[in-house]
Amino acid sequence: MESIPPPSMTNDGSKLHIVIFPWLAFGHMIPFLEVAKLIAQKGHKVSFVSSPRNIDRLPKLPPNLTPLLNFVKFPLPTMDNLPENAEATTDLPYHEVKYLKIAYDLLQQPMTQFLQSSAPDWVIYDFASYWLGPIAAELGISSLYFCIFIAAAMCYCGPVSSLMGTQDARSKPEDFTVPPKWIPFKSTVAFRLFEILRNLDDVTGDDESIPVTYRSAASIQGCDAVALRSCYEFEPEWLKLLEEIYQKPVIPVGQLPTTLYNACYDDENDEWKGMKQWLDKQVKASVVYVAFGSEAKPSQAELTEIALGLELSGLPFFWILRERRGLADTELIELPDGFEERTKGRGMVWTSWAPQLKILSHNSVGGFLTHSGWTSVVEALQFERALILLTFLADQGLNARVLEEKKMGYSIPRDERDGSFTRDSVADSLRMVMVEEKGKIYRDKAKEMSKLFGDRDKQDRYTNNLLDYLQTHRQRVKKGQ
Repeated sequence: MESIPPPSMTNDGSKLHIVIFPWLAFGHMIPFLEVAKLIAQKGHKVSFVSSPRNIDRLPKLPPNLTPLLNFVKFPLPTMDNLPENAEATTDLPYHEVKYLKIAYDLLQQPMTQFLQSSAPDWVIYDFASYWLGPIAAELGISSLYFCIFIAAAMCYCGPVSSLMGTQDARSKPEDFTVPPKWIPFKSTVAFRLFEILRNLDDVTGDDESIPVTYRSAASIQGCDAVALRSCYEFEPEWLKLLEEIYQKPVIPVGQLPTTLYNACYDDENDEWKGMKQWLDKQVKASVVYVAFGSEAKPSQAELTEIALGLELSGLPFFWILRERRGLADTELIELPDGFEERTKGRGMVWTSWAPQLKILSHNSVGGFLTHSGWTSVVEALQFERALILLTFLADQGLNARVLEEKKMGYSIPRDERDGSFTRDSVADSLRMVMVEEKGKIYRDKAKEMSKLFGDRDKQDRYTNNLLDYLQTHRQRVKKGQ
């Protein structure tokens, strides 16, 4: 442990000290970091806690925030089944993430000691640290469960009793393919069969760890309030319903459009220069950007169909390809023979980390073939990029239903049971959304939604609303109300 911050800064009753503790996945750490930055910008002290390697891999902070946003490194406990240097889900094959959860749970003691010594006003935690709410309460610290998922997805997951399996429990995969009974209005938000079959271990706990559903339920139960990556302009009916389901305050924190400050990827960086040179040569809004986040890795069969579909589409493409999930991943996937040669000049395949926000902001990019992870959705819509959807795991299927309902994204047709798809369906979907007349609805919707998803003033109002709640609640606690 290092860099323990000074005691709480609330002597004047206005400035807070907030500890932020995300789950060890970049899809979680990045939105948590955005919240931390927004809070620090308002003059509050933030301690952002994670493992050393994760903190070293996070985007660099703007210099004006470094006095207020302090990174605190907790070394992860070593475990027999956890490879060395595996500190985030991106470092591991999917079936080994369970060992990361077990190691994360062992941070309970150092986290407790840290809260005792730093005496913050609030702790903001993730679903995985379901044990943190009760610890904070015992120490007289207020707690906020920050859920990075949208309200529609959390409504679908249901009340604590259902998540814990004590009431209205869903047991068969088919149970998850229809909207649950507690959703009172017409909706298509549910998993498709192949999506829930891929997620079943998270729901049942067959992965030897505490099930995700239990962790989520206990996180909701143990906090003073729930915060969500959402806004009233996007899903008002879902936010209202969620407060009824949880029976406690639900605070939308806005869409959290990613703020870019990374000195490593300025315009003089050689890798970015190479990418930008290629993008500069392409026609405006003609390029399909292809990326499936830090979690998802297609199977070899899926990779082959994606590649050949891109080739068949005839469209220029920029593909961020994950060939493996960390050094422990022995299932290396490969592009079809001759693919890169046949698409040379028209396509760019990049196999290491790339600055997604900078690529999406380039005016040659017109569409995004995405896994439907919400950070990627927000980043794309900021820049009016049309969405073509190909889900893999976690909440992605539920996000895709919302995007389909609102005509904000088009899902590539797939087999209902195994999720397979063909190169022809990839090519047809890409061409339809990118260039054909019947795909204009998706291109127009991306332009329309950019006004909401990229609105910094609106985001600022949501940040102020969150801080108003945190300050008011803390003052009431101190007065014993």
